[in-house]
Amino acid sequence: MPDVKRILDANANRAREAMRVMEDAARFVLDDNDLSRQLKQLRHDLAEALSKIQGLSAWRDTPGDVGTKITTESEMTRGGVADTAAAAGKRLSEALRSLEEYGKTLGDAACGLAQTIESQRYRGYALEQQLNTALGTGIAKQWRLCVLISESLCPDGDWMRVAKAAIEGGAVCIQLREKEFDAGELLSRTRELVALCRPNGVSVIINDRPDVALLGDADGVHLGQTDLPCAEARKLVGKQLIIGVSTCNLDQAKQAQQDGADYCGVGPMFPTTTKHKPIIAGPAYLKEYLAWNKLPHLAIGGITPENLGELTGVGVKGIAVSSAICGTEDPLAVVRQLLTEITN
Repeated sequence: MPDVKRILDANANRAREAMRVMEDAARFVLDDNDLSRQLKQLRHDLAEALSKIQGLSAWRDTPGDVGTKITTESEMTRGGVADTAAAAGKRLSEALRSLEEYGKTLGDAACGLAQTIESQRYRGYALEQQLNTALGTGIAKQWRLCVLISESLCPDGDWMRVAKAAIEGGAVCIQLREKEFDAGELLSRTRELVALCRPNGVSVIINDRPDVALLGDADGVHLGQTDLPCAEARKLVGKQLIIGVSTCNLDQAKQAQQDGADYCGVGPMFPTTTKHKPIIAGPAYLKEYLAWNKLPHLAIGGITPENLGELTGVGVKGIAVSSAICGTEDPLAVVRQLLTEITN
């Protein structure tokens, strides 16, 4: 029995520590009151369940525990907040499973501990999934300039000339936006663009189509408010793709974060020739978004070298530009001009 109590005590500590790590991510990174509350409640419910076992911590023997000296290389590194929270979630489920199984050996003395822990384990699974979804991939960067390429906007349809100029000029992301292409043609174009961009360290985002983005080995997909919902897309692509979501107000941005978006399109900033928008969110929304500042952003919509100053004055960090680059005879010059303006 003392050995079992040592096991229970060790796993109780593991579970509480894991929940605290997860709660901190929900509280301080996501500002998610409901998720933070649920994780805190689970932690307290576990403590209450274990309090029925008398003298549990009395059997603790940290100096004599051989496991404290066993580590793996992966335990010493974390790739970011999402990776840290994911590791904590796995640790929580493992600890609760051990508590449940060894709790069964205590019989009546445990007062139904195993059944209680089983229920808590299922709650933990759901909270782990919710947290992991909301944290997205955790690898999205704050791009300075994303060039949105549509063949129809390019002189003579020469989209490749624009893509090469974007890369040469210093753009760090290219989004392929071809709503009229059939799936096969879009996939072929995606692979062609990835082959051009990947050796240059430029990210490739596909508009609307997570399936094509996956098959074409793109870096991510961008979704509008009427496209496949972000939460559903995240189920489809897991952590394999960065997901961006177009937003025109802060409620949409907060929902995008909850649904697992990695960055937000913020706009439209100005009237645009590529798509009619009945409401122009404008720089006022950008200012509101930057005050929230929970996800990287790309201000979008009618941005040109002439009006970019209105956004840099607000504090914009990244922009997405289409017509002003694709529609010019000298896309390289425009790319450089925009990057100079946003950098300064």
